[in-house]
Amino acid sequence: MTEETKSAGTDTPPDHLSINPMSAHFDGDLLSRGIGIRFKGEVRTTVEEYCISEGWIKVQAGKARDRKGNPLLIKLSGPVEAWYEDLGDDAPVAKL
Repeated sequence: MTEETKSAGTDTPPDHLSINPMSAHFDGDLLSRGIGIRFKGEVRTTVEEYCISEGWIKVQAGKARDRKGNPLLIKLSGPVEAWYEDLGDDAPVAKL
């Protein structure tokens, strides 16, 4: 995390977060606040998992499913920014 991310404290989302409850990076309390994601300058609403420091997001690969019924995910690389949507338009943004 950058100094900007560390200094903002709890007003910025974590570096790595997932919406899958089976993931080690899942946190329901943080997700209930609403997380906004900007990837390569475009706001994305279909993000399943992200990592700001490594610069990637995971999104569903169409309607494809694995043998356990979970959606197949693809990893896209690029600059990632995240913020809490409940803080409004002037929310601090976590980015690299």
